Amino acid sequence: MKTASDLARKTKQSSTQPSVRLQAQELVVDIPGRASGRPFNACIEPGQRWGVLGPNGAGKTSLLHTLAGLRPPRSGQVLLDGKPLAQLSRRDIARHVAVIFQERQDGFPATVFETALIGRHPFLSLWQRESAQDILLAQNALDAMSLTPLQDRLVTTLSGGERQRVAIATALAQSPSVWLADEPTNHLDLHHQVAVMKLLAEQANHGASVFMCLHDLNLAARWCDHLLLLYPDGELCFGPAEKMLVPEALERLYGQKLAVTEINGKPVFVPI
Repeated sequence: MKTASDLARKTKQSSTQPSVRLQAQELVVDIPGRASGRPFNACIEPGQRWGVLGPNGAGKTSLLHTLAGLRPPRSGQVLLDGKPLAQLSRRDIARHVAVIFQERQDGFPATVFETALIGRHPFLSLWQRESAQDILLAQNALDAMSLTPLQDRLVTTLSGGERQRVAIATALAQSPSVWLADEPTNHLDLHHQVAVMKLLAEQANHGASVFMCLHDLNLAARWCDHLLLLYPDGELCFGPAEKMLVPEALERLYGQKLAVTEINGKPVFVPI
């Protein structure tokens, strides 16, 4: 597998996309059966790595889909580089924002390479063929995810972890300024979990904004510089990671006692 640094460098050299900001203004996510929670007001700046933590049902995926413009908010709005998402076309949004879903449905048979090329579609006009540069971006993305040997395989024949890596490669080929990732390490073994988190960190280092929902508290503690804690009743709090990684707050979040130690300068949480 290519290193995350190699990947970020290739993407930066090949992409002309400027860095953009994603901003939530008085945003309340519409979750059926729940009273309005506390509004989310934050700007996800270029270079930041946000992690969203919370128990099942707290609304992590709903928040991410709302930020992506895939579902309307109950109130408030989302701005992309100062423009309301509601006023932008899906193509305009996709030229800046990549979404990695927790679960995917394959609508039609496609090879791994054809799927990676989908990341270039927002930049093509109707009936326009992919350019040599588009093909190179897709090939580099597959190479970075160690998927080149599988590029002619149908995605439907792959394992869950391989399909997750294809989804990340497709997003990478898109050259996004904003990554919205729902459980990006889903189905991945430890080696690929670390590789993906390195990739996202390097993308942020080169100016992208990264916003990801995570179940693994220790991945968040290691790789995120900002954290958003979502409670089941709609309450939320967020800020720099070092201020959010308070055992008492995390125990209340998950309803679980935690012990904390430190490895290589980062906290490690263990349920007790």
